[in-house]
Amino acid sequence: MGRYIGPKSKIARKFGEAIFGTDKSLEKKNYPPGQHGLMRKRKKVSEYGTQLLEKQKAKAIYGIQEKQFRRTFEEAARVGGITGENLLRILECRLDNVVYRLGIAPTRAAARQLVSHRHITVNGAVVNIPSYQLRSGDVVGVREKSKSLEVIQESLSGGRSRYSWLEWEGSQMSGKFLQKPDRADIPENIKEQLIVELYSK
Repeated sequence: MGRYIGPKSKIARKFGEAIFGTDKSLEKKNYPPGQHGLMRKRKKVSEYGTQLLEKQKAKAIYGIQEKQFRRTFEEAARVGGITGENLLRILECRLDNVVYRLGIAPTRAAARQLVSHRHITVNGAVVNIPSYQLRSGDVVGVREKSKSLEVIQESLSGGRSRYSWLEWEGSQMSGKFLQKPDRADIPENIKEQLIVELYSK
């Protein structure tokens, strides 16, 4: 199954929150998409349904498919500690996510494309694997030939959120990955415990 490339507003309406940023469509139609959207809004969701929806939301936010998400969960379970928190921390360490967090790309999908098209470097070497796991001290930068790209320039000129686990160097167009973030520092509205309960069935 390929990656979803349809309207993002439909996905946001499915979860009832703007998971891809400000969404005017969601503000106008704050009910699930489809012919029976308003009816589904009133329908009570089962425990399993709630857990499944939370997993689907996490997959949509980070833009990954089931097989890869499952592998990430299994890795989180092996690490030891709180599995749900480990899961989100591993997802945050993905190269495409860090490119997005640094403000080099406006969305995770755009960040994934920049990585795949060889515009991003890690410690000076080009890396074209979006799921590449960063380690403490790694420096993520824009390839010299790509610094003038319009999409990168526009993204960097916009307002950029700052995160405690990342350090941005504007003059070099690069950022340092200081450490894996704590759960409290991850802004995504995900109830990771529901995902753990779903996979534990």
